[in-house]
Amino acid sequence: MAHMRVSEAASLLGVSDDTLRRWIADGRLPTGKDEGGRTTVEGRDIAALMAEGTIHDPGAAPSSARNRFPGIVTRVERDGVMALVELQVGPHRIISLMSREAADELDLEPGVRASATIKATNVVIEGREG
Repeated sequence: MAHMRVSEAASLLGVSDDTLRRWIADGRLPTGKDEGGRTTVEGRDIAALMAEGTIHDPGAAPSSARNRFPGIVTRVERDGVMALVELQVGPHRIISLMSREAADELDLEPGVRASATIKATNVVIEGREG
């Protein structure tokens, strides 16, 4: 079983450590202790919480795409026809190439909140060693 510390779990969930501790106190997430006496949570419990879908952007419009990542725009480069938009989603950077017209209509500029929605027919998932 994969055990992780509260800070690591909070980062994966996209919430603050304090929010995760409140969820633990409310009984929403079971915990354990590591050999150093620090509070830990099991990876499968984090996965179950993420699968509920209640921790992601609740105000999002319904969509068939399930891979939705709310974040903040960190870079926009426009040229005559196209725009490159960079979105920071937690520790992850997502880059999209779109029409300049679309970027203008969405008022995309650094500091603006936005979401990347990804619907792909081929997604590679790699395991993590250790």
